[in-house]
Amino acid sequence: MSRERPGGVRSLLTAACAVAALLASSLLGSVLPAAAAAKAPSGGSPRPQATVAQGILRGQDHDGAQEFLGVPYAAPPVGGARLRPPQEARRWTGVREAVRQAPACLQFSPFGLGDPAAVSEDCLYLDVYRPATARAGARLPVIVWLHGGAYSQGTGTQFGGRTMADLTGSVVVSINYRLGQLGYLGLPEITGQNAQHSGSFGLMDQLAALRWTRQNIAAFGGNPGNVTVSGQSAGSGSVCALLAAPSAAGLFHRAVLQSGPCTLLRTPDGARAESEARAFAAGAGCTEPAALGACLRAASGPALVEAARTVPTSGPASGDGLLPVDPATAIGSGHWNKVPVMIGSTRSEARLFVALTQPYLTQEQYTAQVLAGYGAAGPEVLARYPVSAYGSAYLALSALMTDSTFACQTAWTAQLFAGQVPTYVYEFDDPRSPTLYGAQVPGLDESNAHSAELAYLHDFTMGERPLTADQVALATRMKRYWGAFARHGAPGVPGQTAWPASGSGSGSGATVLTLSPTATRTGTSFGSDHQCAFWRTQPPRPV
Repeated sequence: MSRERPGGVRSLLTAACAVAALLASSLLGSVLPAAAAAKAPSGGSPRPQATVAQGILRGQDHDGAQEFLGVPYAAPPVGGARLRPPQEARRWTGVREAVRQAPACLQFSPFGLGDPAAVSEDCLYLDVYRPATARAGARLPVIVWLHGGAYSQGTGTQFGGRTMADLTGSVVVSINYRLGQLGYLGLPEITGQNAQHSGSFGLMDQLAALRWTRQNIAAFGGNPGNVTVSGQSAGSGSVCALLAAPSAAGLFHRAVLQSGPCTLLRTPDGARAESEARAFAAGAGCTEPAALGACLRAASGPALVEAARTVPTSGPASGDGLLPVDPATAIGSGHWNKVPVMIGSTRSEARLFVALTQPYLTQEQYTAQVLAGYGAAGPEVLARYPVSAYGSAYLALSALMTDSTFACQTAWTAQLFAGQVPTYVYEFDDPRSPTLYGAQVPGLDESNAHSAELAYLHDFTMGERPLTADQVALATRMKRYWGAFARHGAPGVPGQTAWPASGSGSGSGATVLTLSPTATRTGTSFGSDHQCAFWRTQPPRPV
């Protein structure tokens, strides 16, 4: 059931996810003396405050909710702290202004379409959103969001949680974590310097943010005993890792995986991670074994980014003390942090990838590519995905890649979960969904592509146009499903289509909720719609 990721998907993911990872233009919050901070704005209501382990925060009211922005959850991982596990955030005196978002972490896959204007290695901050009526001790459900971006680009500041918090009565936390080889570097000379012998510092950051949440979220009205960890794309891969990491046990109580099934996003083993890390270090000019750590810590950020251009990170590695076993393997064996799961994908995931890499593919090129990639099975693949049935080679290849990777891998990952915990499966299907800003290729239909659902769940800044009234209504229903799952571990919402748990079978027992503006409905045809029985017989291959 578990499948390795096809070799051609990683490069497509890296290119496409880079588009989705943008924005972070505001500065760090400042700290004011207590006397000055205690004064409310003239003629206005006192601004919200929360007291955490590090000191007092003062946030602001915004669009019906309250937000605390740029909150440090760990110490800056700079200088000698680069390429080391995160340390506790420092205390401050007085009241810290929490009204501006922090910079994005250093970006390792700059795409050129509105990349974050403010980036810094001093980036381990999070944003907290809560209902306007929330107060300390309210014990509201908590949703912790992990952004995507191929483990190399992105920022939590892109995903506002005001509407989700207000609509569902939840506390929403969106975090930054280290990216690229600053976040994932399996070099023994580096990993040997920490107790877990791991170079997955981005995963360590996520764990640190979850521990900070457990310690402090009650101050914002959240319930530390009811935390949902949620992520999309590489963020979903991070959720997979958290499900398998022994040290994550008890830090969260539900999990949401969006467009990042664990059987697709397999982790590199130690040998592969080391090989990639050594190639990266050499590209950065660090080759002397005894001085690798010092050399990489002294290198400039731009030099590290340049070295990563030819050796992109593969994300968290398995086989160490932090992540002993690949997540899909751990889940299949039953040895993982068992919690209720929501998992799903968009109807046409690969449209974004193909649009960014082969937008004007001809029928002749498509045919040659499939025959070369699938060998003896090529003619059958072409018969199942003929250009004549889709109208263009672009749409045919998009359907082929969607089915053989995201769709069927989502179904197979869901089966692993469903035999062990309550599992709820969805497919997002809005044939008029907006494209990511800057990613629209003239003449191509990119609806329902990878990341299409993000504008429906977040106060999202990267849609190429606002949602229509019908789409806003779907977005409201989706937020209510997600909020109910976070609250109860089951996405039951009065007045909305019932969403039963999926069965563990691959046929009629597998129930999937289709999220559509016109007819949200349940069905059991997901596997046949995406030809998963055929793809199960095929070894994974690059396209």
